[in-house]
Amino acid sequence: MDDLISLANELGLTVVERAGRKLGGYNASTMSIRLDPGMTRRTARSVLAHEIAHHIFGDVPAAHGPVRARQERRANEWAALYLIQLEAFMEAERLRDGHTASMAFDLNVTAELVEAFRRVVLRERDTAASV
Repeated sequence: MDDLISLANELGLTVVERAGRKLGGYNASTMSIRLDPGMTRRTARSVLAHEIAHHIFGDVPAAHGPVRARQERRANEWAALYLIQLEAFMEAERLRDGHTASMAFDLNVTAELVEAFRRVVLRERDTAASV
């Protein structure tokens, strides 16, 4: 978690703990990320990485559903790639027989990030196979 806080600071972001409607949020106008207090460590690090991704991509919350969905998917994929090592993913997948929730526990991330990582790996595999 300390590495994510350091990254947020390097990017000029302030991280605050405060309750909200969602587990976290990024506010471009205040250059801040809000995290709900009381989250587990693996949830907090997953949410923080996800919100940092919104900053990196310059996301502004979109009202249009498909645009919002794309922003969320991209932020999850960035967070997954930042937090999960391929070797660790492969080992967790082997040990847990691909069970997403168990893999998330082993990898210290949320199930959403395991699914995002899996999407990226499959997309890369398909792209490489078509070359």
